[in-house]
Amino acid sequence: MNILIKNTRILTLATEKPEIILGDLGIENGMIVFIGESNASFTAKKIIDGSNALIMPGLINAHTHSSMSLMRNYADDLPFWPWLTEKIWPIEEHLTGEDCYWGAMLSIAEMIRSGITTFADMYFYMDDVAKAVDKTGIRANLSRGLVGGVDEDAKLKEAVEFKEKWHDSSNGRIRVELAPHAPYTCNAALMRRILEKSKVLDTRIHIHLSESKKEVEDSFRIHGKSPVQNLLEQKVFERPTFAVHCVHLSDEDIKILAENNVSVVNNPGSNMKLGNGFAPIQKLLEAGVNVALGTDGSSSNNNLNMFEEMNLAALVNKSIDADTTVVPAYTALKMGTINGAVALGIDQEVGTLEIGKKADLILIDLEKPHFYPRLNLVASLVYSAQASDVKTVICDGKILMENREILVFNEQEVFKKANDCAKRLITEIDSEV
Repeated sequence: MNILIKNTRILTLATEKPEIILGDLGIENGMIVFIGESNASFTAKKIIDGSNALIMPGLINAHTHSSMSLMRNYADDLPFWPWLTEKIWPIEEHLTGEDCYWGAMLSIAEMIRSGITTFADMYFYMDDVAKAVDKTGIRANLSRGLVGGVDEDAKLKEAVEFKEKWHDSSNGRIRVELAPHAPYTCNAALMRRILEKSKVLDTRIHIHLSESKKEVEDSFRIHGKSPVQNLLEQKVFERPTFAVHCVHLSDEDIKILAENNVSVVNNPGSNMKLGNGFAPIQKLLEAGVNVALGTDGSSSNNNLNMFEEMNLAALVNKSIDADTTVVPAYTALKMGTINGAVALGIDQEVGTLEIGKKADLILIDLEKPHFYPRLNLVASLVYSAQASDVKTVICDGKILMENREILVFNEQEVFKKANDCAKRLITEIDSEV
């Protein structure tokens, strides 16, 4: 439908310096057709009052594992490697497609409520995740996670078939990538095969990289080089790549990422909770690396709140660099929007509010005490705003949530189904002990 949002504040994020436009925004056939001054010939079937609100691009969660919402608060306060190998991997052996569907639905409900209109997902049973994306109207870059060892041929075949089935479906909302899980879980032979398929299928590469000290130490012990240098040697970066975490990087690693146009997806909340440290964000930005933001899965975060990630990205880096000027608010907002779109290869379609781009946008309710006094709304969005301030979400020109009511599915059904799946998984794990 044609939608007119009237009398509002519009933060486009399309300009080098912050600019808030006062006026109206029009949506026709899923696209933004005017910003600021209304088109007199435009006929709206839906009019939204934007007074006391601010419109901005929908947030882009550039890395998560949506179905892992079923493991939220399951294995907390553990060191990273025991958490991963003794808790997460064993429970994942019991997952079914139905589990992954309802886990994804639960995450999508949370993401919509917190203003996320696009997410990048790497996991299993991706057909079921794609069905959840299709149903809910959100946008997603989806990947079947690939790990070497048992059934690696079948997994790669599944990833290729998933791409052929779902890429560019749901009115273009679903894109499919290839996702080697990490350098330490994919042997060189498998990585070569993934890269060959990526070239043929023209996909991006979504990969975890240099997340923990142990990963880097093991890489030097086994390969005589860092994980970044190892991937360079394997020619992974010849494909468009977005690398997740990148916490433990040398200056040489940063130079390699910059020279090869690798986007880095910073996950400050997850990295902090798992004790993996802080990525050198300011160094990456100064080197010209595109830095996006992600939440990681809610088993290690334990939420999907991109307002929190933008806040952490700004505050943590000021602290570790002892410099209040690094990662200013506007930079953090770009990391959560247009930089994510660049990482996912969809920046010509979304990430900023511009005429001719897809209408992926959110309305922030400014009638909250933490938005007063209104001295600097850009700063407020990073240092004061809460996910609960999002009141309306539009993706691909369709209203997914209006006045905090999700319109595209039954939340209560999702809560019940996801809870039942999680309880069954825990019961099965407990029965094995």
